[in-house]
Amino acid sequence: MASYDTMRQPGIAPAGATRRERWGEWVDRHSGTFFIAPCVTLILIFAIFPTIYSIFFAVSRVRFTGDGLRFRYVGFRNFEKQFFGSSEVHFLGRTDPVSIFGYAVFATIVIAVLVWLWRSRKITTWVGMIGRTISAAMAIFLSWILCASLLSGNSIGTLYTTLFYVIVGCALQFVIGTGLAFLCSQPISGKNFFRVIFFIPLMITPLGVGYAMRMVADVTKGPFEPFLNFVGLSDWVWSADAWSARFMMMVSDSWQWIPFIFICMLAALENIPRDHVEAAQVDGASSWQIFREITWPQVLPVAVTVLLIRMIEAFKIVDLPNIMTGGGPGSATESMTLHSMYVWRANDLGSSAAIAYLLLILTVITCASFFNYVVLGQIRKARA
Repeated sequence: MASYDTMRQPGIAPAGATRRERWGEWVDRHSGTFFIAPCVTLILIFAIFPTIYSIFFAVSRVRFTGDGLRFRYVGFRNFEKQFFGSSEVHFLGRTDPVSIFGYAVFATIVIAVLVWLWRSRKITTWVGMIGRTISAAMAIFLSWILCASLLSGNSIGTLYTTLFYVIVGCALQFVIGTGLAFLCSQPISGKNFFRVIFFIPLMITPLGVGYAMRMVADVTKGPFEPFLNFVGLSDWVWSADAWSARFMMMVSDSWQWIPFIFICMLAALENIPRDHVEAAQVDGASSWQIFREITWPQVLPVAVTVLLIRMIEAFKIVDLPNIMTGGGPGSATESMTLHSMYVWRANDLGSSAAIAYLLLILTVITCASFFNYVVLGQIRKARA
């Protein structure tokens, strides 16, 4: 006869089964942590740790020795060199002399920024005021560099070359990409063919894009050579002029990234409920009214997200100017990322890390300001 301990009493689970159920419940409760842990670990190892470790480079003078690297703490001298030292003209541009027009524009911008900051004190918290103060300080600093360099007839540095790629380039890409997406979302013949054609540049590597655009832009053997001869520009060399070279970089970058905006905006446009549009058409609304009142408010969250992602990527442009012009003429097409890479090649690791951190600060403040003061404002306006 079986002992009492080995008998299974009805309604009472064995101790082993209870432990297994508790273990299963614990695993279910923490399954999200288990799934995300590998990703977080990889980010800590390959992203956050190198970022923190690079701070030692940014505040040190690094020298190569037979035993490895030798660090000597120099504080913020690597950063000061970009603003007041030997790299000032390279980074900020030539800021002397400042014209009367530059002073007038700068004073106007400062007054406008201070008025905006003063009015913000009533509509935001103290944390928000700290963020707005940082944005205002950055706006005033960038305005001074713009007025002292470009608006005074002086050359700009890698700081404003990067901002030119970001602001002008991303705006152009967004307008063209959204326009193409809107056309391909209409009931036209052959739109599937154009969808494939418009998407092809995104599948090409940046290296391939650089060499392809370099051959296309060749004024002596490229496809536009007959046209340039016809209009009398056979002796014109775009790579010899600073602004024509910058515009060529922007055009090349736009050719590569317009498909990204196109495919994202096309997906957003095709997800708009057709009954809303048809109801507006029945009520007699024009195409512009339908786009402004129905289409745009519904695709706005996708549009601003795509534009924000594209801005972050544009701050890191390095392939095209490195391949097509080598940063020239002079340093006219050199972005901050390319500037950091060239300084790193010269074995000045501390200055290279400092430039990288300046780019990080510029990117974070610019994108955060754009999201908080432009994106959220447009979304609130659209919902209202």
